[in-house]
Formats: sequence, structure tokens, C-alpha cells
Amino acid sequence: MILTTLRSPLLAIALVVALVAAACGTNNGSGNAGGASGAPASAGGSQAAGSEPAGSGAASPAANLSGDLTVWAMGNEGTKLTTLADAFMKANPGVKVSVTPVDWGQAVAKLTTAIAGNTTPDVSQMGTDMMGQFGATGAFDPVPADIDASTFFQSAWNTNQVGGVASGVPWYVETRLLYYRTDIATKAGITSPPATWDDLMAMAKAMKEKGGAKWGISLGTKNWQEYFPFLWQNGGDVVDASGNPALNSPQAVEALTFYDSFFKAGLTPKSVPEGFDITPAFVKGDNPMFFSGPWHLGLIDTAGGADFKDKWAIAPMPKKVTATSFLGGSNMVVYKNSKNKDAAWAFVKFVSDPTTQALWYKTVTDLPAVQAAWDDPTVKGDANVALFGAQLKDTKAQPVSATWSELSSAINDTLEKMTTGGMEPQAAADQMQKDAMSIGVK
Repeated sequence: MILTTLRSPLLAIALVVALVAAACGTNNGSGNAGGASGAPASAGGSQAAGSEPAGSGAASPAANLSGDLTVWAMGNEGTKLTTLADAFMKANPGVKVSVTPVDWGQAVAKLTTAIAGNTTPDVSQMGTDMMGQFGATGAFDPVPADIDASTFFQSAWNTNQVGGVASGVPWYVETRLLYYRTDIATKAGITSPPATWDDLMAMAKAMKEKGGAKWGISLGTKNWQEYFPFLWQNGGDVVDASGNPALNSPQAVEALTFYDSFFKAGLTPKSVPEGFDITPAFVKGDNPMFFSGPWHLGLIDTAGGADFKDKWAIAPMPKKVTATSFLGGSNMVVYKNSKNKDAAWAFVKFVSDPTTQALWYKTVTDLPAVQAAWDDPTVKGDANVALFGAQLKDTKAQPVSATWSELSSAINDTLEKMTTGGMEPQAAADQMQKDAMSIGVK
């Protein structure tokens, strides 16, 4: 589909609703959670009453904040957000916050309808991979200048830049690390996690050939979120400094070649059963390595039990030029149609406060987007979580693009043709570039 045919941003969104499922969570081989949703001010404005700037301490009560405030949030966050809403209302008794949980599968359609009909909430959660398509409608209120970008992880703040304007505020983040079976590695003669690309390949071979695992590693056949870290680690990027597609650069071709080499060597499966779950396969030992986010910490503990705790570990991303990982998560946006913007921005600042961010981590284990929150004992007390915090300092996200859902689906299709259908890496890179030029990235 040619971008120039999509003359209305809302029409463009409507056309990609069906593609969201394909763009999110496509890595059946490693069980990653869906989407980037999942990573920062050139706007004027004044600080909303009833809240200190993000990073300056807990919000304080203010009698001049009043009225109703509607907030939409997706998935588990939507069902748990009342915890923060109650805390905000306690600090601001004149405000009544109503939270509406939204299923992720219905989020694009619901937001599209609301924007088209001017029935948006005051505030909503917005997946990092959704900022471009909805920001293109002009529905977001610019971020007030008193919200300090430096308090957030830079890559998370960058996901909010729509047309050079900060249009949202990072709420929570996630990134990916390597999960691996330490007992199988020991059996294979491996005593430390892979530090480089060469180490990763050697370890995958050893896990299968000497460790007795069915596979060496589990990589997604069609998951741009899993491929892009290799692209970034090799010094490449999705777009160049001018914002033009760079998906067939020499760095991209080399990254695709490396990614595909695991499939060609039979170290990772080219197909998995419908509904494949990496967690039991990891515990069983069939798939002894995979990349995933912090949600797998609890899943593995539950599946493996107490006797499994000493048989696995996590490690930073392997390094080529860099050791960059993928950044996902969600932001908070305020809508221009809000009739209570003071309270809306006060709420966004409240959920961005380090103390509130730590409370949110304790409530749902979402990783804080505010760097100071990582000093809270609740967050830094877990050594594994701390590794994710360290990795967050070297992360990137997909471009903020109105057409990202469509383009990412096309990239996934090409990845699948390469990993399972025999397309060569150079041809795959050229096809990705062709799609990016046709669909658009800006």
C-alpha cells in the first residue's frame, strides 16, 4: 500500500487495525509478550497545579484541582490502575478519577473511534508503537515544558516525539535480556554467558551438541522486535540521520545474515506448534536460550519451582559494535479535547513521580521509566531486575511512525521468508527497504 493514498491519518489507522495483532507479539519461538506497547520537550505550557515536576518528589494536595477525570488504560494495567487513581484522589480530594480498562485487542479500534468522534478520555495509556499513528491525528496535547526529559530513560522519552513535539510522557518500560540454562551450559563446557555475537553462536552450538538440548537457542521466525537488536548492535538502524529508511545497509545485511545463520545451522526451530509457549520448553531443557523481557522472571519461577532456581540465569545482550536491546513499554498522553487539562497533566505528573513509579512496580512489576525510581529498595532489591535496569541504558525503539503497524507487519513477513523460506539476507534486506520506501516510515 502506498502511503500517499492514505490522505487521512484516521483512515490510515483504520486500515492497519487488522495488522496490529501481526505487529505485536509475533515471536512464537521465544514467547515474548505482545508488541512494543510497550520505548523523549519542545512544547510550551505551565506546571499543572497539584503536582511537582516529575522526579521532584511526591505530589502534594491542591484545592484548586477539581472535577472529573477520565483515564483509559489497557490490559493488566487497566485493571490495576485504580491503585494509582485512589492515591491521586487522596492527594487531590477535589478530583474524581474514573478508570476504564481497555482490552489490548480492542485498543486501536476504540481509540480510533474516540478520536474520530471527539469522545476521547482526558488521559490514556499509549503503547510506544502506537504513538506515531495516533499522534498523526493531532489528538494529543503537547507536553508542558516543566516536565523534565532528563528524568526518564532517553530511549523511552524519544518514543513520544511526534513531528518533533513531545506528545506524551513515559509511564513504564521494558527491555529484553538473554535467558539461559546454566546447568546445560556447564554440561556443554560453558562457564559464562555470551559477551559477543561469536560467543552466542558458540554457546548455541555447544548447548545442542554437547549439552544435550534439542535446540541451541529459540529465535522468532518473524519478529522484528527480536531482529532489530542485532541490527542496532551491528551499528545499523531502521532509518538514517535524515529519517530515511536504511534497512538494506551493509550493517543490516550482516545482521540478517547472522540472525539467519542460527536457522540454517539448525540451532533454532523454523516452526513451532500453534500456541507454543517457551516457558515449559525452557524448563524442560529443549530450548535452553531465548531473549525476553522481565515478565519471564516470574513465569519461570512458577513453572520451574524451587528446585529449578539454580538452573537458569539472565545475561545482558551480546555485543558486536554495541550491546543494544529493544525498548518497549507505554506512555501517558493527554488529549487536546480534555475539559480538565490541569487535572489531566497533574495525574500524568503524579504517575511519573519516582515514588509512584516504585508503587506501580510493586503493584504490577512494570519497570519504571523514571531513572530515579530505580534507587527505591522495592526496585533495586532484586538482582535480576537490576540487570534489566542496566540494560535500559543501552536501548532503542522503533521509529515513531504513523505507518509503523503496516511496515512492521511487512518486515515480519520478509523475516519469515528468510528464516523459513530460503530468501537470502541481501534479498530480505532489499525487500524490507522497498517496503519501507513504499509504505513510509515518517
